[in-house]
Amino acid sequence: MRHAHILPLALSLFFLTLFLPTQARYHFHKKHKHSNYHNAPEISPSPSPFSGPSSSPPDEAPSPSPSVDENYHNASNNFFDVRAFGAIGDGVTDATESFKMAWDTACQSESPVKVILVPQGLSFVIQSAIFTGPCKGGLVLKVDGTLMPPDGPDSWPNNTSRRQWLVFYRINGLSLEGSGLIDGRGAKWWDLPCKPHKGPHGTTSPGPCDSPVAIRFFMSSNLSVQGLKIKNSPQFHFRFDGCESVHVESIYITAPALSPNTDGIHIENTNDVKIYNSVISNGDDCVSIGAGCHDVDIKNITCGPGHGISIGSLGNHNSRACVSNITVRDSVIKVSDNGVRIKTWQGGSGSVSGVTFSNIHMESVRNPMIIDQFYCLSKDCSNKSSAVFVSNISYTNIKGTYDIRHPPMHFACSDSVPCTNLTLSDIELLPAEGDMVLDPYCWSAYGSSETLTIPPVSCLLEGLPQSISGNDVDHC
Repeated sequence: MRHAHILPLALSLFFLTLFLPTQARYHFHKKHKHSNYHNAPEISPSPSPFSGPSSSPPDEAPSPSPSVDENYHNASNNFFDVRAFGAIGDGVTDATESFKMAWDTACQSESPVKVILVPQGLSFVIQSAIFTGPCKGGLVLKVDGTLMPPDGPDSWPNNTSRRQWLVFYRINGLSLEGSGLIDGRGAKWWDLPCKPHKGPHGTTSPGPCDSPVAIRFFMSSNLSVQGLKIKNSPQFHFRFDGCESVHVESIYITAPALSPNTDGIHIENTNDVKIYNSVISNGDDCVSIGAGCHDVDIKNITCGPGHGISIGSLGNHNSRACVSNITVRDSVIKVSDNGVRIKTWQGGSGSVSGVTFSNIHMESVRNPMIIDQFYCLSKDCSNKSSAVFVSNISYTNIKGTYDIRHPPMHFACSDSVPCTNLTLSDIELLPAEGDMVLDPYCWSAYGSSETLTIPPVSCLLEGLPQSISGNDVDHC
């Protein structure tokens, strides 16, 4: 009988020893993930005068508890899969807080380089958010899946910014890369009555007009964007503000030709920029270079349809703009409103200097080479005596075809602050249709042709204007 009681007791102890370690492992992991959630630093709002998303979290359903899977989150290997922080990836569930948690955890990791993974084959919806630094060491955001914002103005939360979607603020050493897609879902934004393409002849209707920039880098350095596809941004696709050392490589940007204000890449107050080996097709400038930019190299870009590659617009609202050392080379611009363009407003000050456009092929471009110092978005802009000074602009080996509705070269410069030192060589531009070669247009433009050009350029003025030697010109 004694042995009959001992056997059930032994079996009970055996099963209990199996059960307890399993429960201990379970509670350890749950507690670890729980602590990551509560210790993550909050996202700071963008400082004035730049408008940024609200720092308050949007109203949403509670996020599911982060799953525990060594394939998703391996901190020892510096690998942070967003699914480990609760992101579902079904194209519907809000993943904003999960992405913030993944960012904060990786940002505060002591490892030299961390990888935040957006996995392939899944789609994640993220509301307007700021991902802020500084972080401890370098950070890679690897987007192999799809990222999407809320679908249009009616789906955009009222308490978040309508001027920007994803913002990276005060980051040093960030790489945004991957084989995935960033889908801006911009169509409903383009249809707002305030947009310039809506009414006849580009007229607009009053009403709210804010539309978000898809990806904005602000006051950051040592940035890399590589390999991504991004489409249909509500407004600019990429914007770099106050940044330094930017490398954009092998990206593909696309939006319909009539999508308003969908610049591919816009830079402002940013220097040491390299934009290489990319395809950009959209409804505005492929690349636009704003005030405060210098040391910019653009190479092997296929641009168009769109509005070309532009410096400007500069000097709006009587502002001062300084742009220098810009190179655009070895590129193709096709079926575009403009080719290579410099555009400034009357009334501005400052200068654009040291610009080289070389080895560029044009295909049916309306204005292949254009300087417009009378840039204006309406018909009632008043004449002003001051202007941004444009000088030392070189055009070399620019060939192809132009749309016969406009002259192949258009240099319209300020009466009081003429353009100077425009240099042309190896220019061959023929009409895309017909045999009539239009004459170039020049106004207050000083420069020379170093070789014979097609069409011949006889309208450039020789030497330097007397007014340039005065004190009215701001050379930056």
